[in-house]
Amino acid sequence: MSDLKRAVKESEGPLAIICGGGSLPFAVADAALRHGRGIVMFALRGFADPGRVEAYPHHWTRLGQYGRFCRIARQEGCQEVVCVGSVVRPAVRHIWPDPAGLLLMSRIVFRGGDNRLLSSIMTAFENDGFRPLGAHEVAPEILLPEGALGGFHPTRAQREDIALGLSVLHAIGPFDVGQAAIVADKHVLAVEGAGGTDEMLAHFADLRRRSRIRSKGGVLIKAPKPGQDRRIDLPAIGPHTVEGAERAGLAGIASIAGATIVAEGERVRQGADRARIFVVGVREHAASSNG
Repeated sequence: MSDLKRAVKESEGPLAIICGGGSLPFAVADAALRHGRGIVMFALRGFADPGRVEAYPHHWTRLGQYGRFCRIARQEGCQEVVCVGSVVRPAVRHIWPDPAGLLLMSRIVFRGGDNRLLSSIMTAFENDGFRPLGAHEVAPEILLPEGALGGFHPTRAQREDIALGLSVLHAIGPFDVGQAAIVADKHVLAVEGAGGTDEMLAHFADLRRRSRIRSKGGVLIKAPKPGQDRRIDLPAIGPHTVEGAERAGLAGIASIAGATIVAEGERVRQGADRARIFVVGVREHAASSNG
């Protein structure tokens, strides 16, 4: 990195990473560090992995402690913030708000889907002088490329299932429901709900074990919602997604190239090849022609 670029990075201060569950926050942190950017983790209790957080500069916090975050982030010199990692929307009684958090809760929108809620939080950050970033802006290398990650590719019939799944997700997107569906033989067999992709895959695997679903194979399709603020909650796949797809008896995973985050890409590729399933990035408006 040139001295000029390093000076620009240092003037921005360290990046505040609000850290939820899973491996993705650490992939983003490592990428930022590789690019010469300092980081400070704000690890959410009950979600972030304690064993991994300890390796980074960090502060532990709870959902709702917004004032504490703002105070410490300013003390650390942070001007930019990224929210990354899994967080299941909690009941209000499980949030631990400080006074600023209570004020924020009175302003943000809790009714509606996740995109509406998270967009309200992004606006709050901006109003308090922080610049929210998407994980892909910090670490563009974690985005899913177009084409297959490993050695397996979808068949023509599976590409048709992918196109159908994308159409379904586009249709339900305005209702802020979910970002994933399972399609097999042109039948929509599951749509992601509040529990997220992992829960949908586990439920699907259970139905298949009990012979409640008789079709073979199938494809997991993921896509961002139309009009979604892409700084937040982009669809993501990781090793757990591949393991869940294998347990569910699926033939592969497809998601939008350039708009899907891949956590631990090499592990995803190796896991997919070991399970003999495909992981493929498809174009948003031409999925059926992608191979």
